[in-house]
Amino acid sequence: MSQETQPSSSAPEPLEPTPPKASPAPGPGRSDERPRAAGRPVPPLPGAERLAAELRALRRPGLSGLRTLRPEALIRVASAAGLCGGFDDEAAGVETLLKAGVRHLGGNTLSADGTRGDPLARAAAHTFGLLPDRRGVPGQDRRRAAAAVYGVTPERFRKSQEREVIAELALAVLAVARTSAAGPPRTVPELPAVPAVPEAGTLPVRSPDPVPDPPTRLSGPPLPPAAAHRITVHVASIELLRDIDILVSSENIYLEMSKTFRSTVSGSLRRAAAIRDESGETVDDVLVRELVEWMRAHGRAGLPVRPGTVVPTSPGALAERGVRRIHHAAVASPTSDGHGYRVDPHVLAEAVSASFRLARAERDRYDPPLSSLCFPLLGAGHGLPPEKAARWLCWAVREELSRDPSWTVHLVAQRPELAKLLTVASSAP
Repeated sequence: MSQETQPSSSAPEPLEPTPPKASPAPGPGRSDERPRAAGRPVPPLPGAERLAAELRALRRPGLSGLRTLRPEALIRVASAAGLCGGFDDEAAGVETLLKAGVRHLGGNTLSADGTRGDPLARAAAHTFGLLPDRRGVPGQDRRRAAAAVYGVTPERFRKSQEREVIAELALAVLAVARTSAAGPPRTVPELPAVPAVPEAGTLPVRSPDPVPDPPTRLSGPPLPPAAAHRITVHVASIELLRDIDILVSSENIYLEMSKTFRSTVSGSLRRAAAIRDESGETVDDVLVRELVEWMRAHGRAGLPVRPGTVVPTSPGALAERGVRRIHHAAVASPTSDGHGYRVDPHVLAEAVSASFRLARAERDRYDPPLSSLCFPLLGAGHGLPPEKAARWLCWAVREELSRDPSWTVHLVAQRPELAKLLTVASSAP
């Protein structure tokens, strides 16, 4: 792996001088922003479609093709991010930009060998040879490694997932440039960098508004001791758990599940529940199909549901792991700028209550009756600080168990530090 290039302290000049002309109207894949780096204007960012085209051309030669191909759109974005300032460091700057894009996709979860972490980030890192000691790997071998992330053949990956990976990486490098343009240039750490203890900036972005604490019970009967022992915390991906009656998925208020290549709770459950044929082809996207049917039946097709709504579906292929129901909690609402989601902690608590209420209504329809639920760390991926998300989730669960301690509750997080937050919050008085 080549050495990282230090960002230039001066703003990069345009790649080619052009006479002034009217700015075209923004369209799909086009950015009409003119970011500033280090207090000086930089060239306008190119569109995501052009970046994706250059990434496709770069896929076969990999990083070694940066000097011969000279991808001008990627160079412009690297310059806007403050990662290169002249012809001599263009290739190194683009390489640093791609690594930053992968880190942006993966949320700092990528392992040193690329075998763990967000599937999208892992596939992108393999595709372009961004992992240590993988720079000179031939294109076919890089594609084979990326295909293995999704458990498909290289040919199927080329026709399907590879397009998504490249498109998402194009958007990620634009996000990196916009973030860098908002402040002084900074050095992008070498891939991968997985901190043992979360550092500032590695957890989801905090909401700009103060997040309230859950209510405090100053009087009244405490949680029955037997109920407190009915909460178990797991460090795992939720779809790998067995013999839990109800798994709860976090959705947006349009009940649109994540794409299957995402490592989110929604994407993982969707992927695991899908029915596949002998070749591995999905023949029934069970959870999405049933959610669409529910939305149509309730007159909400294309419309949002009330935040906190919980909708049940069958478990699909997860029935083989002893799962009997999936509860889809609509907790994430689009932000005002349309570029993300946020979760109100009161909505989180309302969704927990709605899930218990639905579980009680369905309990006796099954033999044996339903008796266990599993909640992920709802809201932590959508702007709610993880510590606050854990406290609100555990408070809501304890409130339900105080009313009906017959249920067994499981809490799950993929990362140990998040599971620790759940453990602490579930043990609080």
